[in-house]
Amino acid sequence: MDIQQVRVVARGITQNVHVAGPLDGIPVLLIHGNCSSGAFWYPLIRHLPPTLRVVAPDLRGYGATEVAPVDATRGLRDFADDVAALLDDPALFGAAGVRPLVAGHSMGGGVAMHLLTERPERVAALLLEAPVSPYGFGGTRDVDGTPTSPDHAGTGGGTANAEFVKRMAAGDRDADGPASPRNVLRTVYVADPASLGGDEELLLDSLLSTAVGDGNYPGTATAAQSWPGVGPGEQGVLNTMAPGYFRVADELVAVPAKPPITWVRGDADAIVSDTSLFDLAYLGSLGVVPGWPGADECPPQPMLGQTRAVLERYAAAGGSYREIVYAGCGHSPHVERPAEFASALLESLPVR
Repeated sequence: MDIQQVRVVARGITQNVHVAGPLDGIPVLLIHGNCSSGAFWYPLIRHLPPTLRVVAPDLRGYGATEVAPVDATRGLRDFADDVAALLDDPALFGAAGVRPLVAGHSMGGGVAMHLLTERPERVAALLLEAPVSPYGFGGTRDVDGTPTSPDHAGTGGGTANAEFVKRMAAGDRDADGPASPRNVLRTVYVADPASLGGDEELLLDSLLSTAVGDGNYPGTATAAQSWPGVGPGEQGVLNTMAPGYFRVADELVAVPAKPPITWVRGDADAIVSDTSLFDLAYLGSLGVVPGWPGADECPPQPMLGQTRAVLERYAAAGGSYREIVYAGCGHSPHVERPAEFASALLESLPVR
């Protein structure tokens, strides 16, 4: 499919949107994750049929969209509201009132959840790819999302790797050191670096397009009394997923219109996992972060168990979901298994 970029002013910011396919095609909205952009979907878009109308916006502070601060106290709603403002733009979808299949990757899965809970009439189906847990990222102890501590310690902007942030801000393209953006792309975004193929530079460009700062990535931090002594601030990307600000499980189950949900993940995901290498509680259990108080006080977050439990509740309340797991695949199945992921997306399209 031929991919073009369109500039749209919505909600007071200029958004850059990647589009492909005819205006009257079957609508598909793709929402990227953290430290990426709409271009991160290109490996998938190439495998989609030309009958689809594909719309993949750069979220605020990513890609070529305007850098605007993110109010973390709203969870991921700043992003969700930006995306929702695009739904009735005739340059993107043609007819008003369109109801696309909404696919969200990682953090974008949380954005898609907010879109469904707050505008259910605009979502025909939901595809969640390696999504953030409906209870946020880090700082919860069980499948019910019970907070580990009242101050949500170990979550938010202060949990970012400082060397990675520094090298992101510098636009570093080197491959030296585990915290280099290139090595993070090769070892964390995918399970097999060979799966990046000829798209490595494109995807690295996408990763490095992230705006770095207090209002964007990673965001601010506060001191916390509980281990490891850092808690979420009120601005910036990582704070949007702190469990005190992002907690959409009950709203997802209660949504009146329940489109079908497809959950796609790799079984070698290092980011969204019950043993996530980005969960400070799990890293503490490995001895990587000192002073871990033990599993009783600060257990690793059961991210997969939480998502499955919420989707089971969603199904029991009248909805439906299916779970697709790719063996040997990491955090980005649409990059690592683009043809298979494209088939799963097509199977998720509602009957017209």
